Amino acid sequence: MDSVKITLKEKIGYGFGDAASSMFWKLFGSYLMIFYTDVFGLPAAVVGSMFLITRIWDSLFDPIVGMVADRTDTRWGKFRPYLLFLAIPFAVIGVFTFFTPGLDYTGKVIYAYVTYSLMMMVYSAINVPYASLLGVMSPNQKDRNVLSTSRMTFAYIGSFVTFLLFMPLVNYFSNGSNAVEDQQRGWFMAVIVIAVMCAILFFMCFSFTKERVKPIKQEKTPLLDDLRDLIKNKPWWILLGAGVAALVFNSIRDGATVYYFKYYIVEDGFGTINVFSIPFVLSGLYLALGQAANIVGVILAAPVSNRIGKRYTYMGAMAIASVLSIVFYWMDKDSLTLIFILQALISICAGSIFPLLWSMYADCADYSELKTGNRATGLIFSSSSMSQKFGWAIGSALTGWLLGYFGFQANEAQNPETINVIKMFLSFLPAVGTILSVVFIYFYPLTEKKLVEITSDLNLKRENK
Repeated sequence: MDSVKITLKEKIGYGFGDAASSMFWKLFGSYLMIFYTDVFGLPAAVVGSMFLITRIWDSLFDPIVGMVADRTDTRWGKFRPYLLFLAIPFAVIGVFTFFTPGLDYTGKVIYAYVTYSLMMMVYSAINVPYASLLGVMSPNQKDRNVLSTSRMTFAYIGSFVTFLLFMPLVNYFSNGSNAVEDQQRGWFMAVIVIAVMCAILFFMCFSFTKERVKPIKQEKTPLLDDLRDLIKNKPWWILLGAGVAALVFNSIRDGATVYYFKYYIVEDGFGTINVFSIPFVLSGLYLALGQAANIVGVILAAPVSNRIGKRYTYMGAMAIASVLSIVFYWMDKDSLTLIFILQALISICAGSIFPLLWSMYADCADYSELKTGNRATGLIFSSSSMSQKFGWAIGSALTGWLLGYFGFQANEAQNPETINVIKMFLSFLPAVGTILSVVFIYFYPLTEKKLVEITSDLNLKRENK
């Protein structure tokens, strides 16, 4: 089994899945808040509460998806069928999340809750099996590191494309008008373009990948046994805490970026800059630069972690990101060059940790199988999605509540207190998340030496079976 050959086509195909997921995820993380406040017409505090309520429920939904996926058995495998059958629902519901219906205030709130809740549930239903696929494509640690690097590289490429094109698409479909109806049409049509791309990428991921790793114990185990095994999995708990903290860091920075540029840097709206005669939005370029720098971090993650270990690589990257985030607070709005440089450096650090997390979740599945004889890959990988949802829930709720508390008014000049808290969103507040993430990973017990022993013991048991 260790000699399995993972082709370049399969590595790219696996990456396509996260490109699709990330294109929508970044829309939700970076643009949905400002869409709801400035286009849809909801108060920031209401949006913050909605994000918290819907994402906490959806976080609890993720382990259910994982357990169902573990018990799926089709001619396509356990996890790949979800990519095939949910690609179109994923795209369609995402489009309607950014649709503005002609309803009164109460109707809009209900519509936002329903569509966003459905979107997050469908996201879980396709993304948890996709993430779990990493654990069954190969048992080899180096293969997993490569596949994890591939998925994160394509995730950031997908996000880069989204950030670079989304606001220009909005401006194109709204004919450059700031009228409410034109903006609503522009946002809706722009999301349709992104959604079609996502569906195609998921279909390609399904087509290009294979499932190979079979559990030692073939019979289905009771759900309660799976949950008991998970609760006893100490490395899983540590990764869950680290993942939540890291996503708090990401969600606050991403969710506040458009506010930062619209109300602090530009003050009178979305600033644009022409590149090869294309009017790119300044905030989009900033976010796209972050994704490009994330790719650099992903590329660095494997060689650095192979040299010093995943744990030390993670801790070092997050420690540097903490310091740089704090420095960000003192950036003047005219210091665009420094702002973009700090964005690149922080994003390199952030990019390097996520392939490590995905690889460590696969390690947790091996650890659990060796200890219990039960390989609940989907359930363990669902924690990655669950930590994302918890992290985004906390970060987004804080963003909405603090904006509301400090007097944010959509499409108006902001008071000094609001401007200050917007600056905090890109500096001190995300630094809290990175520091907590370092603390969690400090206690992670699965060293490279320990993982070699686990893999060897599992291979021996599979051979005996």
